[in-house]
Amino acid sequence: MDKALEQFAAVAEAGSFMAAAEILHISQPALSYNIKRLETSLGVELFHRSVRGVQLTPYGETLYNSTIFMKRLHTNALNTIARQKAELEEGISIGTGYSTWILLLKDFVIEHFKMHPAAPINVSIGNTMRCMDQLVAGDISLFMGHRIDQLKAGLAVDFIPLGRATDGYFVRDGHPLLERTHSIDEIRGYPTTMANPMEARQKRLVSGSGKRDIDGIGHAFACNSMDACIDFALNTNSVLIHSDVLRDYFVEKGLREVKIVPSGAGRRALMGFYVLPEGRSKPKIKEIIQLISARAEAAGLFPSTV
Repeated sequence: MDKALEQFAAVAEAGSFMAAAEILHISQPALSYNIKRLETSLGVELFHRSVRGVQLTPYGETLYNSTIFMKRLHTNALNTIARQKAELEEGISIGTGYSTWILLLKDFVIEHFKMHPAAPINVSIGNTMRCMDQLVAGDISLFMGHRIDQLKAGLAVDFIPLGRATDGYFVRDGHPLLERTHSIDEIRGYPTTMANPMEARQKRLVSGSGKRDIDGIGHAFACNSMDACIDFALNTNSVLIHSDVLRDYFVEKGLREVKIVPSGAGRRALMGFYVLPEGRSKPKIKEIIQLISARAEAAGLFPSTV
């Protein structure tokens, strides 16, 4: 807002030039001179001056009411611009699976909100193919998940590797598989459950036999809710198959990990970030990837990609 109007309002509210000058941190003569120039430009007196202070004239009342209104509009405009700037510069639109949400992104998102409360946050938690569908559609800027080896050729996305994750096998307490170590084939002899199976419309993003490999076919129970899969495993003899980085989380929920014979390690997947090529160099996306990667390394979540 105009500096002269701000000073005028300060004098009107303080009731004297001396008090207003102290509030504005300027000298009283300079303030008096500025108000006199404002009155001259308008061709009217804005204040009745006396030894006891100042009072608004009818002209001053009119200008003061308009000044307060303009000040409110000015403040609202600045706040709106700040929110728009925060949305463009600090907003987050990211996809993730359950493991990375629980272990990495949840705390990251909360801390980001505390630092930038005006910035919008959009997090999509789901299977890797759902996140890929949203990335290609422009609904999210990046997502964290495992590399999709069966991704259809020609799909314009970049993968930034982070580390490796290994499948773990989790069952209810008292399950027969907990009695000794087992091979993968022995474990898969029991019913299995998996969170986040691929949806039919997402199969257009993969090719060949990969459609069958990652769509959850063959499981006794598949669901897009991790809690539902945990409940199913807790109440049946089924085996929950999921990345072993969530081992502690599953133990807290009442599940236990099946021990695998040394020669029968579970499937390993390369974890990382998927981004669109044009978004890879954007400062905000680069910052998010760097911060999350540092958190993953500090927590020792994923072994080296080598």
